[in-house]
Amino acid sequence: MKTAFKRTIGILLAATMALGLFGCGASDNDDGYTIGICNYVDDASLNQIAENIQSRLAELAQENGVTINVDYDNPNADAVVMNQIIENYIMSDVDVLVGIATPVAMAMQTAAEDTGIPVVFSAVSDPVAAGLVDSLEAPGSYLTGTSDYLDTNAIMNLIFTIDPEAKKIGLLYDQGQESSTTAIAQAKEYLTSKGVEVVERTGTNNEEVILAAQALVSDGVDAVFTPSDNTIMKAQLAIYEIFMEAKIPHYGGADSFALNGAFLGYGVDYANLGRQTADMIYEIAVNGKAPQDLPVMTFDNGTATINTEVSSALGYDYDQLAELIGPHCLKVQPIATGESF
Repeated sequence: MKTAFKRTIGILLAATMALGLFGCGASDNDDGYTIGICNYVDDASLNQIAENIQSRLAELAQENGVTINVDYDNPNADAVVMNQIIENYIMSDVDVLVGIATPVAMAMQTAAEDTGIPVVFSAVSDPVAAGLVDSLEAPGSYLTGTSDYLDTNAIMNLIFTIDPEAKKIGLLYDQGQESSTTAIAQAKEYLTSKGVEVVERTGTNNEEVILAAQALVSDGVDAVFTPSDNTIMKAQLAIYEIFMEAKIPHYGGADSFALNGAFLGYGVDYANLGRQTADMIYEIAVNGKAPQDLPVMTFDNGTATINTEVSSALGYDYDQLAELIGPHCLKVQPIATGESF
């Protein structure tokens, strides 16, 4: 568990509150409002969401003269630790539970039904299929939030726009990740309809993902696709050179994949998703809205993020790539390999 990181966040928030950025004295709640945020795993995508939730809540608190206390923790994908974090938040009588990624949201769903504490989730790819909400428009009594639903067909189109001759596509994912289920099924349907050979490789931890990546190289795939899968995202820095050295472009369902060495990341703007999640949290905690009053928010896909170092190593020119795929995207942007936004 990232206890040191949790302590650091606590110190930073305390310092911010001391400077008055969280406001004080104007709230109807004398003790302020307490938000319990649990981030499923330490990776670039989810960390970006967590950071933007917290910074946006600080802005809202300052603008409206209220006190917002944030308790943040990360079980690093350990289910036992995750459930303990949630239990601790319940015992602390938080006003809103916030679950970043599908596994946390599903664990918080039971807590919401048992305690009545509202839950706002973030980065849940398919909240209806996961059984978290009745529908996007009418989520139900206890949960609502933001979805990073991936337009899989759009990213498949990018693969064949860049390489029309691709004949064999690898799918790299964790079978246990709910966020991958729908996207992988859609990718297989798309590729099969085009008569393209599909090779599936899976892993549940870094070591298995590395072996899966090496196997895809041996399989001779022309490109690799990974949806917004947290297991692969966590291992991305350990595998990107495997694909780069084999001249195989890796496409991921988030810009953070490109940050961590994939050829191209495609999907929603995670910074904006985090800020919009914070707005929903504020509406429930401070303004008294019920989850059923707030439809699940979805976002336009369409931001293609190209890793300039990797694209160069694969023999592509960034400007030519941007011009080629520009008509198929809302935005094309460059990025260099790094560990965090």
